[in-house]
Amino acid sequence: MDWALHDPEHGYYARRISAVGQRGDFTTAPMLSDAPARAIAGWARRAMQEARCQNLIEIGPGEGTLAAAVLKNLPWHLRWRTRLHLVETSAPLAERQRKLLGKRATWHRSVKDALAACGGNAVIFSNELVDAFPVRRFQKTTEGWQEMAVHFDTQRRAHESLLPPSLLPDSSAFLEPHALGQCIEVHDSYRRYLREWLPAWKSGRMLTIDYGATAETLYHRQPRGTTRAYLLQQRLEGPAIYDNPGRQDLTADVNFTDLQNWSRPWVRDQRLMSFREFLADSLNLKDPVDRALADDCGAGDAFLVLDQRR
Repeated sequence: MDWALHDPEHGYYARRISAVGQRGDFTTAPMLSDAPARAIAGWARRAMQEARCQNLIEIGPGEGTLAAAVLKNLPWHLRWRTRLHLVETSAPLAERQRKLLGKRATWHRSVKDALAACGGNAVIFSNELVDAFPVRRFQKTTEGWQEMAVHFDTQRRAHESLLPPSLLPDSSAFLEPHALGQCIEVHDSYRRYLREWLPAWKSGRMLTIDYGATAETLYHRQPRGTTRAYLLQQRLEGPAIYDNPGRQDLTADVNFTDLQNWSRPWVRDQRLMSFREFLADSLNLKDPVDRALADDCGAGDAFLVLDQRR
């Protein structure tokens, strides 16, 4: 997954990054409506005032459209004081962001670098960041939890196998009463990522928006887990996730119980809410498109929002 998505030459986010949006492989909520940007701007305004902070960091800003819209929806007296920092590792994406934002932002290769520029005091947000981190997959067997491995034969066909039982990564998913055969994912790479930079975050608020659920409900009616691919707006599962590496998106739902547990040593308090609740906190949701995003049968319930205070 790391190679297929993030290889600097062959990875999906390096070579197919233009395939986002209505004519691409998938679409994100901020591309459908400005409601997420308006809601994030409302949250950022309150967070920056509370933290007495002028630094706003977006991690994984995509093409920069969300950051630009958030800035636009800040009150003018706060907008001109806000120092926008973008954390981006993809050179093609960073170039697109610079064309859109010009001198209104400062770019960094890592969150640690961004926090150093902010003196550790920052308000941070991300949208659909965690789901792009590589996962480890496990299956429950009569021998316990076994990690799933993949190899390709000489015809480049993918084959899954199970490794012998071994030490498990830190995840709440293993504590749930799953049936034999259940497959689960652990965003262990994101856990390591958090541990790299959270100690450098001294104060502020952080907002994490992504699709997923808490550990107890994440795998309801999903015995094969949540790993899937997207190609031309089509959802692909099973063996198809290994086809066309570097040419289709790969993703898995986020376990928000893990996110809360992994960051607990460094945060003061946390609030987990649905996307609908988050939008309703700042917006009146009168527009039909806004209401559609907040629908409990769509993004309103499929996405969760984690608000954390340092």
